[in-house]
Amino acid sequence: MAHAIWTGAINFGLVTIPVRLQTAIRTNDLRFNFLHKTDEGRINNVRRCSKDDQDVSYDEIVRGYEYEKGQYVILDDEDFKRVNPEATQSVDIVQFVELDEIDPMYFDKPYYLEPEKRGRHAYALLREALRTSGKVGIAKVVIRSREHIAALKPNGDALVLELMHFADEIVDAAHLELPASEKPAENEMKVAQMLIDTMTQSFDPTQFRDTYREELLAMIEARAAGKEMPSPEVAAPRRDNVVNLMDVLQKSLEQSRQSRAGDGTQATSRNAKLSTATREPAEEKPKKQTRRKKSAA
Repeated sequence: MAHAIWTGAINFGLVTIPVRLQTAIRTNDLRFNFLHKTDEGRINNVRRCSKDDQDVSYDEIVRGYEYEKGQYVILDDEDFKRVNPEATQSVDIVQFVELDEIDPMYFDKPYYLEPEKRGRHAYALLREALRTSGKVGIAKVVIRSREHIAALKPNGDALVLELMHFADEIVDAAHLELPASEKPAENEMKVAQMLIDTMTQSFDPTQFRDTYREELLAMIEARAAGKEMPSPEVAAPRRDNVVNLMDVLQKSLEQSRQSRAGDGTQATSRNAKLSTATREPAEEKPKKQTRRKKSAA
């Protein structure tokens, strides 16, 4: 069983549901150490003062906030404790909203909420009520000494608590140089929609893999075994003299249709092989039964 981050409760109205907060995602990043090139010795971070150029021990280090260039307000552990939110270890729902009202930009990191045994009935009731209503709970929660705003929503049989960004953390896109709203040409829009239709599939996240990580691991394993991976052939950048948007859309549509047709041919071939393989045992059964009868006679 995974180790719970904390054990607490979901609170909405007068209802309390005891739960455990569990991690819902994991990172698969490869971690590397910095080494000395000549002897592979580990490189250590050195704490050195910029004024006297002396090494500094941990007990001499304080935290400061630079409010003006070169001017700091020094804070100690007691100062941080004064403003730390109370670690209530509870998910306090303050309102319910329609899910489609929330810009996906606000969502950040999900956690699973697992019910304690005595809270399973209320947990299931809240999950189904949210699913039926199409709403999510907006809650306040403290995780690792920081208060967060979060959305409580059903996901399969689980309730997921997804931490959200505060409004002032979202960067406004107004400073970007973006094209103004315009009505596209009808023929371009039609082909663009057809291209989207031909590329539309049911989303299956298992189709996508971190190929960079896989290839990097393969190279590491090969090198650890004293082997070298062959250098990949780097494809030259594609150069296309077509600059007309409509021509590009048409070419993309043709390629997409050809790709779909190829997938369909492969699927038909696989189904034919499967069908043949399924029929063959059925044709052999009478012969086996006949032989068994003769043997018995």
